[in-house]
Amino acid sequence: MDDKKMALVREYRIVKHNQIIQRSRYALSTQEQKIVLYLITKIRPDDTELDLYELKIKDFCEVCGIDETSGKNYWDLKKAVKGLADKSIWVTLDNGLETIVRWIERPYIDRKSGTIKIKLDELMRPYLLQLKEHFTAYNLYYTLAMKSKYSIRIYELLKSYENLSECEFEIEELKKMLSAEKYGMYKDFRVKVIDIAVREINDFSDISIAYRIQKKGKKADKIRFKVTPKTAMKDRVETFKNIERHINYGSGNQDLTAPGISENK
Repeated sequence: MDDKKMALVREYRIVKHNQIIQRSRYALSTQEQKIVLYLITKIRPDDTELDLYELKIKDFCEVCGIDETSGKNYWDLKKAVKGLADKSIWVTLDNGLETIVRWIERPYIDRKSGTIKIKLDELMRPYLLQLKEHFTAYNLYYTLAMKSKYSIRIYELLKSYENLSECEFEIEELKKMLSAEKYGMYKDFRVKVIDIAVREINDFSDISIAYRIQKKGKKADKIRFKVTPKTAMKDRVETFKNIERHINYGSGNQDLTAPGISENK
């Protein structure tokens, strides 16, 4: 994949209904999340059906800044795809009922051509297709340098509340949303999840975030995030440079343009 095409693919948008962002619980690895996001970028605004999308292993590695020359990547990607096929997501419906939606249907791998064909689960249709309102959109580019699985999930969650400037969660409920209940002590949750996510989101995404804690007695009870879009050119350029330092372009050409940034502006 040449540099211009790679830059274009990295600028593709992920569009999801807010219900699956704000009212769902799931646990996916960083690579599993990036596979899902990469597949979603292949959905066109006028699509009425979920297609069988083709993922070229080499292209996926290049776009995500993974060393595609490593033979281990094939097995890691295969393992991640199986992980997706084996996992489901709890979604709360408008009527208050909870239901399970799977991420993908059966994948097809052609090792000779280095491709994987995957269809997103049919039950994902109302959350991904023909969205006119109550949706969140962002560029794939802003997730590529994130290493923590919690960073991508928290970024997407806070991005969905960007228009409100602030959002608040009960800490125990947020743990459930992130499938991070193993961090029973608030300090562990803050250090291993929140602080890493805040750092990566501020360094690599199109929003800046900060948080404060509300206590009930001596116990941390709620967390309130402040969400600010990066509108200043200097902030956007700095973000671009941060991303570039953490992902590897296959050709070594570092003179690419980040989404929404132009030297003429």
